[in-house]
Amino acid sequence: MSKQIVVVGGGVGGTMVANQLVSKLYPEIQRGEVKVSLLSNSPDHFYKPAFMYVAFNLFFEEELKRPERSLLRPEIRFIVDEVTRFDFARQELRTRGGKRQGYDFLVIATGCLPAPERIEGLKEAGDHFYQYAPARQLAQRLSRIEKGRIFITVSFPQTPNVPHQCGIAPVETTLMLDDFLRRRGVRDKVEIVYTYPTTAQLLRNCLFLQRPTGEILPSLFEQKNIRFQRGFTLCKVDPDQRIAYSEEGDAQPFDILMATPPIRAVDAVLESGASQAPNREGWLPTHHETLQVYGLDGVYVIGDTVDLPISKAGGACHNQAPVIANNIAAEIRLGAPNAVYDGRVQAVAQMGLNAGMPLWYDYAHDVLPTPPHKLGGLLRNGFNRGLYWAVARGML
Repeated sequence: MSKQIVVVGGGVGGTMVANQLVSKLYPEIQRGEVKVSLLSNSPDHFYKPAFMYVAFNLFFEEELKRPERSLLRPEIRFIVDEVTRFDFARQELRTRGGKRQGYDFLVIATGCLPAPERIEGLKEAGDHFYQYAPARQLAQRLSRIEKGRIFITVSFPQTPNVPHQCGIAPVETTLMLDDFLRRRGVRDKVEIVYTYPTTAQLLRNCLFLQRPTGEILPSLFEQKNIRFQRGFTLCKVDPDQRIAYSEEGDAQPFDILMATPPIRAVDAVLESGASQAPNREGWLPTHHETLQVYGLDGVYVIGDTVDLPISKAGGACHNQAPVIANNIAAEIRLGAPNAVYDGRVQAVAQMGLNAGMPLWYDYAHDVLPTPPHKLGGLLRNGFNRGLYWAVARGML
């Protein structure tokens, strides 16, 4: 019997790891000893990090998607069906289409979902850019505003030391917003206020989830006349009065509330019984080095569903995918995993509409911020417009 490796999730993490598994285990696949399958709830693959550009009218939807099949190696069996239940005891998946899929090795790459409904009034009054339709709605609001107040908030998971989605995104979009309003000629009539919660992972009263970046933001914001406030933990929104309230007792009016909302795992992961995260957030207990799910043989997790203290972003998946592919190959060939993930994340942060800032960090080292520059902006644009698809295919 051939060994069945099943990857659940057609985002960048699942796509990368499936392609890399084929590369790593090609001899076994050719001999019929190993089969790799990928299940996704959509036939299309979206470049989700670019949704924030949609909020500033910089991408059309058609530019951000490709058929998932076109990104996968031909040896991968691609199934369009949503996994509705993980039966870890039987090493089996159940799908919305009524199918059952057994596995010897499983990679969970199901991502996370924005959950604005978890804060009273936020779904009704807030805007975000973490999905395409909300990003388009935000673009319409930002394109119409002539004067007023744009209030920016960030909400963290309640699970200790787990970050919000795409750690640098609130900073990126704040600086992009400043440029966007200047291009429209209304910046002097629109106040921008950036806020951050009292507790950001293990830091308190900061402006970003890592201290070095948080320390350079005040001067950067002051240069652009962006107001900033530490210690604003959103707890409630009044949609009628258009006021945001914090756990610290503050109340802030707004014309547009640009929020990083709470997040959670997908329903199938929430209902699997494997997560110990509070508030039904669903993060899976992940071995920091091997990326195995604690207590489950042959089960790995990648990307936004982990409970690791590193960014829930594509720059993390880029480094997690080869570790998982190597470890599954080592389990098959040697009987035990042998690769180690060091927490590495790298990206080029979009620091305004034209500038970029390369950044990288890992478990042991914080981000080392560098001055934003146009070359960084060109690098990010090149990644957005083409290199991403090569990364998803496992070519880079």
